[in-house]
Amino acid sequence: MKEKVVLITGATGEIGTAMTQRFLTEGASVCITGRSAEKLADINESLGAGTKLTTFLVDALDEAAVLSSVERCVAEFGGIDAIIANAGTEGKVQPLEMYSVEEFNETLLVNVTGVWLYLKHGLPPMRARGSGSFVAVSSGAGTVGFPGLCPYAASKHAVNGLVRTACLENAGFGIRVNALAPGPTDTRMMESVGSQANSEDPAAFKNAVISTIPMQRYGKVEEIAKLAVFLASEDSSFCNGGVYMADGGFTAA
Repeated sequence: MKEKVVLITGATGEIGTAMTQRFLTEGASVCITGRSAEKLADINESLGAGTKLTTFLVDALDEAAVLSSVERCVAEFGGIDAIIANAGTEGKVQPLEMYSVEEFNETLLVNVTGVWLYLKHGLPPMRARGSGSFVAVSSGAGTVGFPGLCPYAASKHAVNGLVRTACLENAGFGIRVNALAPGPTDTRMMESVGSQANSEDPAAFKNAVISTIPMQRYGKVEEIAKLAVFLASEDSSFCNGGVYMADGGFTAA
């Protein structure tokens, strides 16, 4: 990724931060977005990347802010070679009949519309460049069901549909569009799911999930970041329209 330009959304979460660090290590210039100015500043300071890292305060559902972040990234570094659409939410954990319309739609808006907006505004600069890689962060729950996470699973299935459609519409422009699908990973999001699913004993939930993973552990954020770099780079030059798992075998059963 040396001398490449990468835009990463949702960079203030553990996976986004790990991706940012990995892309910087690989030599890329990186633009990151998030909803917390304080967290963005902390990342900028902790990574000490200087002029190789630029931060933008963006709500993934604010179309004007999304477009501005793309335009500013292009202005700062001369173009965009890869976008990692990582912003997302787990939402509430409960049986599907207990969701309100507002709760259901909120998860779909963040996880689906947020990705679509970066496709809408991020693909044109790649077309102008004649090449590019768009990586949407999906989930193992985008290929299988997950009890208690109906809107989340629905949203990640939708992300996979966005990816496949965008692949067909943009392959002729030299752009690849893929989904990166983490399985259960050691992050705040999985802690939230566990505490919501079993507030009295979150560890029991984690152990139950681990028992369904052939590798018998949660994934590490660094492992997800490595796959992001692969999909963004020319090492994956013939990978297009796919859903690439990093789940320890979770969806193989």
